[in-house]
Parts: sequence; C-alpha cells; structure tokens
Amino acid sequence: MQILVLLSLGLQVVLFVFAGIRRREAFPVRRLLLWLAYLMADSTAVYAVGHLSFSSTVREHQLVAFWAPFLLLHLGGPDNITAYALQDNQLWLRHLQILVVQVLGAAYVIHKNIDGGSSGRLLRLASGLMFAVGFVKYGERTWALKCGTLESIGASVKTQPPAIHKHSHRQDEASDEEFLVRRAHSLFHVCKRAIVDSSVIEKDSVEGQEEYTTKMMRKVELWALMEIELSLMYDVLYTKAAVVHTTAGYLVRVVSPLTIAASLVLFQLTPKDGHIGADVAITYVLLGGALFMETTSLVNALGSSWTFAFLSTTRWRWLRYVALCNGRWDSLRRRVVSLHHLVKGGFPGGSSTSRYKSRRWSYIIGQYNMLHLCTRPADTLLTSPLLGRLARTLGPNGWWDRKHYSGTVKISVSVKKHISLHMGRLYKHGTLNSLGMLRKKWGEEPLDRRGLYEGILKDSLGVEFQEGIIIWHIATDIFLAKSERAKAEDAAPRVEAIVMLSDYMMFLMVDRPYMLPGQPQNRLYQRTCENLVSMPLTDDPRYPDRRHKGMIKNLFRVRDGPASGTSRASERRDLANRLYDEYASRRFSHDAPRLTYVARLAKRLLQKERADGTADSLDLVLEVWTDILVYAGNKCSRESHAKKLNSGGELTTILWLMAEHLYQVSLEEASHAQRDDDVSNATKS
Repeated sequence: MQILVLLSLGLQVVLFVFAGIRRREAFPVRRLLLWLAYLMADSTAVYAVGHLSFSSTVREHQLVAFWAPFLLLHLGGPDNITAYALQDNQLWLRHLQILVVQVLGAAYVIHKNIDGGSSGRLLRLASGLMFAVGFVKYGERTWALKCGTLESIGASVKTQPPAIHKHSHRQDEASDEEFLVRRAHSLFHVCKRAIVDSSVIEKDSVEGQEEYTTKMMRKVELWALMEIELSLMYDVLYTKAAVVHTTAGYLVRVVSPLTIAASLVLFQLTPKDGHIGADVAITYVLLGGALFMETTSLVNALGSSWTFAFLSTTRWRWLRYVALCNGRWDSLRRRVVSLHHLVKGGFPGGSSTSRYKSRRWSYIIGQYNMLHLCTRPADTLLTSPLLGRLARTLGPNGWWDRKHYSGTVKISVSVKKHISLHMGRLYKHGTLNSLGMLRKKWGEEPLDRRGLYEGILKDSLGVEFQEGIIIWHIATDIFLAKSERAKAEDAAPRVEAIVMLSDYMMFLMVDRPYMLPGQPQNRLYQRTCENLVSMPLTDDPRYPDRRHKGMIKNLFRVRDGPASGTSRASERRDLANRLYDEYASRRFSHDAPRLTYVARLAKRLLQKERADGTADSLDLVLEVWTDILVYAGNKCSRESHAKKLNSGGELTTILWLMAEHLYQVSLEEASHAQRDDDVSNATKS
C-alpha cells in the first residue's frame, strides 16, 4: 500500500510539472510518457482506494486509513490538466459516477478504521479536513470537464461578458507580451464564438462591443494575438481554468492550503505511539506534497492572466478598483512571472521569457513530399532501416512511411507576411458568405483574378479538396524542376515558400487528414504513389548508387524527411522531368488520370512563364497554395481545431481564428456603414 500511495503522489508531481508541454510541443515520445502518467494517475488512485476499502491490513496499520483523503485529492489532479483529449470532456458524467463511488469508499475507510476515541480524535479531525479538501478538488475536476465541452463553451458565450477593462491603465499603450496577453483576453469572446460555430454577432451583444473589437485589433501583431487566444482556449478545454478563475475557484484556492496546514498541525499533535515509522514518514510526505502543490496552485491562480479577466468583469467594483486601478495586482503578477522565470531558468531549455513563450506557437510545420517518398531506396537488407522493419512487422506499412518520410520546417517571416496579405485581400474583397465561410472554391480566387480559371487550370483543382492537393503538389515539383525563372537567385524566397506550403498541405493530407475538409482520398493517394514508383526510368532512383554509402547510418535512421540531408533532390528532379515527358503530350490516360492533369497543369504554367517572361507564374503558384491553405483552415471542422490544440496546435488553426477576427471586423464595418446610411436617410427625410 505504501508503494501505491507514493506512486500516486509521484504521478501527480509529474503531471504538475510536465502537463504544459502539450501547449507547444507535439513530440510523440513526450506525449506518450505524459499519456501514461495521466492514465496511471487515475488508475493508481482508484485501485488504492478500493484496496483500502477491502483490505484487512488497514486495521493493523491504522494510519494507512488517513491516506484515503489524499487519494481523493490526487484524483482531483493538478490545475494544469483535466482532460488529455477532447473526448475526455464528453465523459464528464462517467467521472461524476466514479467521484460518487470513490468518495463513498474513502468515507467508509475513515469511518471504519480511524478510532474516534481520545487517542484518535485528532487524527479523525485531520482526516475530516483532508476528506473535505479531496472531495471539493475531485468535484472541481469533474465540473471543469463539463465546462470544457463545446456545448458548455457555447452556453458561456451568452452568459459571460468579454473581459473589457474600461479603466485607465498604463499598459494600454504598451507593446510587450503582457499587453498582448491582456488584449487576447479582451478578444477571447471572438474565439469562443468561433469554436462553437457561432461567429455571427448576436443582437444582444454588450453595448459598444462591436466598436471595441475593431479597436482592440489595431496596433497589434495579429499572429501573436491569435497564438495567445488559442492558448487561452487550450486552458478552457484541457485545464481547470474555467473553474479556477471564478469566485468559488479562488475561494477553494485560498482555503485549501490553510486546511491542509491545519491537518498537518493536527497530525503533528497526534500521538505516534503504536504507528509504524514508515507509515508516519509517508504521511508527512503526503501532507508536505499536498501543501506544496496547493500553495503553488494558489500563487499561480492569483498571478495568472486569467485573474485579470476575472477582475475586469467582476461585479465587485471595489475589488476591481483595489486590484487593477491601484496596480496591486500588477505588482503581484510581476512577482509571479519573475518567480516562474527563475524556476524555469534553472531547468534545461528554460529561458527568461518562458512564462510568455508557453503561450506562443512554435511555428514548426510538417513536411511531406510524394516525389521524395517515391524515390526512396528499395526495401533491402542494405537500405531498409531496422526500425522500419519492426514497424512493418507490427503494423501497416503506411504508418512507417508517414512518419519516416516526413519532416519539419520553421515558417519564415516572409511566409507569414505573405499569408497575412493574402487573407487581408480575401476579406477586404467580400469573398465570405453570411456565416464567415469562403464562397469560392479552393485556389479559385488567385486564378480568377488573373482570368485563368478556365480549362485545365480549373480541372486541376480537382473535384475533391484532397484530390486538388495531390495534383497541384506533383505539378508544383515538375514546374519548379523545369522553370528557368525558379532557378534565379532573386526567386529563392518565393520558391522556398512554395515548396514549404506544398509539402505542408501534403503532410496534412497524409498524416492529419482530419485537419482538412472534404472526403479523405487515401485510395487515390496510394494509386498515385504506385504509378510514380512504377515509372520506367533509365536510372532507377529507388536504387541509387549511393545506397552503399553510409549503410550503417541508413540502418539506424529514424527520419528521412524531404528537407533532410537525404532529400534526394536530383532523383526527384529526374522523376519530375520523366513525368512531364511521359504525360504532357498525352490526351488522357485512364491508367493514371491524375498524372495527366499534373503534366497538363505544369505545361500550362511553363507556357505562361515563357509568354510573360516574368515571375508571375511563381507568384501565381504561391498564391494558389496560400489560398488552399486558408481554405483548409476556414473549412476544417471546429472540433478538429479544438482537438489539435492539445498537441502543439496547427498553422491552419491560427489562420482559421485570424479569419474569424477579420470577419468580425468586416461585420462591424458593415454595421457602421448601415447605421450611417440610416442616419443619412433619416436626415434627408
């Protein structure tokens, strides 16, 4: 029993320290370890309570019964993790049922095994205090799971006002991270509306809120604002933020450490005669661990940016004046942030800006290239990685191909700027319907703007969204391989951006199809890969001469992404040229119809380049991929965006939220114009 209780405490510490890595990172190994800790924490505590309820050894070790309330406290979990996946929130009723059973079990253990006489009176009182704390904390976790459902978030949109602080504040004109965090809280109502498909401004919105939203979005870096808002949504979905930062939540945070401290004093005064020394030591460890974690939770809660949102909307004006207008909360916030920086700085990878960086996106996106995959060495004893052989033995080949031949890259500032300009142009030209969704087909807007949305270019977009990704992905590689303009030095930034977006969309299609709209095209993808691999080449790129070089390194290679040192650029160019030569002149191929579209598209782009003699073809390809990217974010299901927040987030999610904000601004501008027209008409009449 001693081992189970200490293991339960240890798992709580692991969750308390490492739960936040999901906000920025998607590394599978760390996520696997965190997942195991999450599952084991609940299982260990539940099993331990059951063991205490039926074990006969508790009578011999009476002090062990005092541990039951601590197990309830452990089931409540730390504040920074409630749900591991979005589906956990939907199971809040199951957690409520488990809560009832475990609370009754713990109460039974205390009542049955702790003597109520003079010798055990203090211990029984300490047990009662800890039982109350454990019961409240466990109930708080269950309620947080309910508040994390999309249905509850949708209900809160109408009941909770935006965190608008109308008092004068010195940081309103600042441009630092703290200002961005507070601005994100002020605009968080837009994010909540968007996540529950309720973006249209309600008629009963807060007075002046329309003008306020537009004002809040001025003079801020939209990318940073979106990242922070999504981190706030992560807090609501996967932590206790929605419950902690309420009047009841703060009251629990204040009372909990005081109650545990009182239990510690009562236990200290309890006679230890007849108790085993190891049991006494473990009890002190449990009390000390609980007191430390609850005190830390109190400090974190009071110094959290969520407290700013609470104070901005509280009905207690005197509290808002004392905390915000007098700057007392600002002082507390700075101390907590400094302490957090100091603690994080002592860990590997810690930095002086860790508190704010935890709310920012990593700007790392996945990369996957079909030609890179199809020019891989043949699976022989000399070229096939050992881990790949094991993966194929245990599971399907597709999983290994998706993981092994994918890579990552960091988005450049120029790509971010280009995406922002493209989105601004879309929303300025009124390409949205009344629900904030794009009216035109993916890729249609840049083609139509140039008068090219006819013939092969229209057909190249495909009937299904993912079909269009496959066609444009391969055609882009062919175009870049044969384009003279793409080889110019000044074209390098655009070529890099094109390859980055093309490989990213293919990565989403292959590895994360749930982040894309439309029907998955797995069979089409597999057939296209088979056609590419079977291309008759003079020098088969699947068996390059260099397969004998670095043979040991290849055997132990874990990743072979398109941007890695083994990118096989020359083999990919050879395959691209062969594809063009094979299909560009054909009328139509029933065996490989998509490759016919691919070659025709590449041919049309090359003809346009030669006719114009400018870089307009490169700009066109880049804008098409940008439009496809924005379309994917706009049309992806809100639930998929919410699910991805627990594993580092996705570029398409940031663009989806940015689009929602721009749409709100467009609605407000239209509302202003309508009011001006009404006033003008009334004046004339």
